[in-house]
Amino acid sequence: MSIQSRVPNQSLIHQEHISARIKRAVFAKAPLRNAVKLSKILLLAIPLMAMMQGGTTALGAEKVKIGVTMALFDDVWLTLVRNAITKWGQEHQNDVDLTIVDAANDSAKQTGQVENFLAQGMDAVVILPVDTAATGPMTKAVVKAGKPLVYINRLPSNLPKGVVYCGSNSIDAGIMNMEELGKAMGGKGNVVILMGELSNEAAIGRTDGIKKVIKEKFPNIKIVREQTGNWKREQGKTIMENWLASGQEIDGVASNNDEMALGAIQAIKAAGKQGKIPVGGTDASHDALEAMDKGELNDTVFQDPVGQGVESINAAYLLAKKQPNPKVVDGKIWIPYQRVTKENYKEFLK
Repeated sequence: MSIQSRVPNQSLIHQEHISARIKRAVFAKAPLRNAVKLSKILLLAIPLMAMMQGGTTALGAEKVKIGVTMALFDDVWLTLVRNAITKWGQEHQNDVDLTIVDAANDSAKQTGQVENFLAQGMDAVVILPVDTAATGPMTKAVVKAGKPLVYINRLPSNLPKGVVYCGSNSIDAGIMNMEELGKAMGGKGNVVILMGELSNEAAIGRTDGIKKVIKEKFPNIKIVREQTGNWKREQGKTIMENWLASGQEIDGVASNNDEMALGAIQAIKAAGKQGKIPVGGTDASHDALEAMDKGELNDTVFQDPVGQGVESINAAYLLAKKQPNPKVVDGKIWIPYQRVTKENYKEFLK
């Protein structure tokens, strides 16, 4: 699937209007018998039109072509990122040609998409990677081609100088989530962890944050189970059903994202344990905030999809234009997480 932002060339349309007006003026005011006068007017009109055509070509050549490949379109939070990028493209359509493609969670496909971008002569490339461990060939290809490269949301390791990353510091989400969940658990008991895809830096960082808080602040909380639910609600539900069916005593659920957390809540409700097992997530999705409003979800962490989407595409644009970007510090643009609790969740539920 491809999303492209394209607009008609306004200069060309304006040129056609002027050309028509010139012709009308010529035939309205110049009698047929006055051929000399007519030819003079036409001779004046021809270079004017040629100049306008030259200006149109120059304007078109100045458009910045940006290719964006996203890990997948079929994801609630990533859809918000894509919408933000698309909106930015619409707002800059007079200066930007934007193409967004879906990698369908396939690393090989994403690598091919980047190769296509380079073959198409894109001026900059933005990648939200399927697998942060498989980004090496894409990075190498874009850098070798001399094109600006921006990674978004999922941080690959060892990025070369000049490549920009825009996202949030994953460990912070795990820390905020577990601090709130630990308080809801009374500082003791058994906690289970629902992890995202293990190939993603975000899943690793958020899980590390959860474990860091338990080790440093809640020594009486024990991690009894951890399993990847691949960011999916249905998988979170199935895993939680199996854990509950095993007879394992569970006093809290720390999830790497809201979708798996909501799936766990479904299983908890079905088991008749609603209100007995607090659940925490990350993303502050609309569904998660509504679950907080119902008293089902204990806490979440706001990850700003608009901030990440806008700042990543704008960074690519400025790199392509060779313009400074004060928001880039040591190759990174950090979009801070925000803690969402029972006390402040309504501020995010808009």
